[in-house]
Amino acid sequence: MSERQRKTFSAVFKAKVGLEAVRGMKTTNEIAQDHGVHPVQVGQWKKAIVEDASKLFEGRRGRKKAGGSGDEERLYSEIGRLKMELDWLKKKSGLSL
Repeated sequence: MSERQRKTFSAVFKAKVGLEAVRGMKTTNEIAQDHGVHPVQVGQWKKAIVEDASKLFEGRRGRKKAGGSGDEERLYSEIGRLKMELDWLKKKSGLSL
């Protein structure tokens, strides 16, 4: 006896079907028939989209802070290295500014 393997759907497919259900242009049964899924599954995906839609707008807007002290240290070390290179080039070229 062979066991049937479950179908797995990508997140893109689920979102597409769920959004189509949210729009309400077709009935759940029509959407399910068009995409080859069970109507209950379409309803679950629609419900998940509606419930999680508010999470898209929870984050604060504006500039995000830089990585932290690690980036700051790296930048200061690069400034020091570039200053040393500039001083060396001035010395070698004979310019004194």
